[in-house]
Amino acid sequence: MPKKIPVGNNWPLQFRHYFYSSLFTFVFTLYCSTVSLSSPDNIMEEILSQSDNYRSSSSSASSPITKLPSSHFYYLRKPGSLRNPISFEDSPDWDDTDVELKVEEGRDTINAATTTASPSPSKLNSRSSSSSSPPPPVARKISGASIVWKDLTVTIKGKRKYSDRVIKSSNGFALPGTITVIMGPAKSGKSTLLKALSGRLDDSAKVYGEVFVNGAKSSLHYGSYGFVGRKNTLIGSLTVREYLYYSALLQLPGFLCEKKSIVEDAILAMSLNDHANKLIGSHCCTKGLSKGEKRRITIARELITRPHLLFIDEPLYHLDSVSALLMMVTLKKLASNGLTLIFTIYQSSTEVFGLFDRICLLSNGNTLFFGETLACLQHFSNAGFPCPIMQSPSDHFLRAINTDFDRIISVCKNWQDDNGDLSSVNMDTAIAIRTLEETYRLSADVAAVETMILRLTEREGPLLKSKGKASSVARIAVLTWRSFLIMSRDWKYYWLRLILCMMLSLCIGTMFSGLGHSLLSVEMRVAAIFMFISFTSLLSIVGVPMQLKEVKVYACEDSNGHSGGFVFLMGQLLASIPFLFLISISSSLVFYFLVELRSEFSHLMYFVLNFFMCLLVNEGLMLVVVTILQDTFSSISTLVFIHVVMMLSAGYFRIRSALPRLVWMYPLSYITFHTFSIQGILENEYSGVSFAVGEMRTVSGYQALENVYDVSPNDHSKWKNLYIISFMAICYRVVVFLLLHICVKKNVSLFRFVCCKMKINVAQ
Repeated sequence: MPKKIPVGNNWPLQFRHYFYSSLFTFVFTLYCSTVSLSSPDNIMEEILSQSDNYRSSSSSASSPITKLPSSHFYYLRKPGSLRNPISFEDSPDWDDTDVELKVEEGRDTINAATTTASPSPSKLNSRSSSSSSPPPPVARKISGASIVWKDLTVTIKGKRKYSDRVIKSSNGFALPGTITVIMGPAKSGKSTLLKALSGRLDDSAKVYGEVFVNGAKSSLHYGSYGFVGRKNTLIGSLTVREYLYYSALLQLPGFLCEKKSIVEDAILAMSLNDHANKLIGSHCCTKGLSKGEKRRITIARELITRPHLLFIDEPLYHLDSVSALLMMVTLKKLASNGLTLIFTIYQSSTEVFGLFDRICLLSNGNTLFFGETLACLQHFSNAGFPCPIMQSPSDHFLRAINTDFDRIISVCKNWQDDNGDLSSVNMDTAIAIRTLEETYRLSADVAAVETMILRLTEREGPLLKSKGKASSVARIAVLTWRSFLIMSRDWKYYWLRLILCMMLSLCIGTMFSGLGHSLLSVEMRVAAIFMFISFTSLLSIVGVPMQLKEVKVYACEDSNGHSGGFVFLMGQLLASIPFLFLISISSSLVFYFLVELRSEFSHLMYFVLNFFMCLLVNEGLMLVVVTILQDTFSSISTLVFIHVVMMLSAGYFRIRSALPRLVWMYPLSYITFHTFSIQGILENEYSGVSFAVGEMRTVSGYQALENVYDVSPNDHSKWKNLYIISFMAICYRVVVFLLLHICVKKNVSLFRFVCCKMKINVAQ
């Protein structure tokens, strides 16, 4: 039997709780002084006040269970009626007398004069000697906006096995200067609700219900809100300041000096001063930034437009406890300046939990609670599931509503510990979810939320205006220079390809050197040219990982309205031209003179131009495959297969006129750029050349190639082949432009689609 804890022996636990809280306060104060956070006193006072409230609430809510064993924590229903409705005294109201709202002309900010809250005990002690009168009301500039969702239902076909409804009749609101958290276990609908509020759902999703912004039914415009996804899509070759500066150039119109000041404000707001001049990713012997710092960079990127609302999907994703606390303190500082913050979270520590203002608790799309943070503890206590003193509230909430714990019960049902059964996991979550949902439905909290929603929507507030964008020409110039800077810094992008191509050219050139210029050398030179064109194109596949990173960066920027398909393609093309030309001219010079091709300058420049256009076509082909598959391994495997098939149909192993007409000649040999490239180089080399056969007979270059490779006897056919290669390069870019709209914008990947189908077949 578990050991009972007497009521009077609870003081060691409480003493330990207060001791750890005081120790954390002391350590965090020292840390704030080292990292130079703005207004650390205000932040610490907020943490202290929230911690005091949590301790008082948890101790009062948990007092009945001190009389019972810990095994009964999850089954105790507190007797008596439900508690009083939650209060919304800190919520803005257009008709309140103590909150004065007005909009300045020509600005998007709201000025609010509010009465200050009562200071914390620590602040009273520090000011008791100086003054005893409360401070006068202070005007506070609020850039946030209220958002309300009413009877919001989201259906996505195939998202759930049992139902297409991912969100079911959810109600709630978020206010300026507050943090609203959407919490719940995995696959509970947190991210779906966040995307529904921000208008980021896919076309396959259907949304029912109403969303109000400042009391009006309107969609969120560009610049009025920011959205941060779960994954950190950053550019590791840039410093923090460079990355944010280029983001500002892409997002904002205006002068450069104004954008620099905005970037510095964003760096200061996210406490990135010490890392502003450091590279984001690892470079050579330099270590990159941590996950928490990268997460703050993604948030700072969205602060550049100075949004009214900020949506963040899992800001504490893959962060340790220290990084998570620093992130939450930074977000709390943003909210204190008036920004409306809404984000999802899976679970958090006790210190982080104390910084939340409101919680929307979801399970399987159902709202189990919406209201103030401390009121959620009382709600669980009223439902019969009070939170133990030494347990994190978020852990307790998820333990009660996460159905995955049922599998743990089935595994551990026959196990025993020193005190008997594992009672700490012995709870049916389905019963807990139904109890919490029914308790919330019958509580006064629902009526209070509906009343607040009615007050926020009965009168329209200031409309959020769309902010201007940078012009397309400016964005192309910015992306071109940024891509050029990335390519020049990252050795894996083009420098590695340059080294490999030069080494391959040296190998092929030395192997086929000293051939002479007799009729017998024609066949060997054709083999050398085929190997040079085919293998250098195959080596270009090493750039697939970098191409995939660029596509992911584009997908992130395009979803936020910072970029576009045409802008991305033009910037990437213009930035890659100098590097591709450098590869083509250096490799061509090594190969050309070792194989002893024609020494005229015009023939040399045609060879360089022909090889340069081959590299451009190959870049377009890589972009097509990467955009479709969006996976490194599958993209490399597919490209290797495509290049092998192109080599087989290029007309070297078997003359093109002798290839089987179905498939190999039509259409493979006509869509293979190797065919036209090798044809053009051979026509450039052997046009107008004759070989002596004996003393009386001569053979033209066309006749010498007749049984080796298909070429045209026309003197200008080499330029026709060059035009065909150029047309292929353009066609591949057009295909990439269409695929960016189909695959990237709609988040469709052939690799993920095939994997999902395979999983479904295996499950069946």
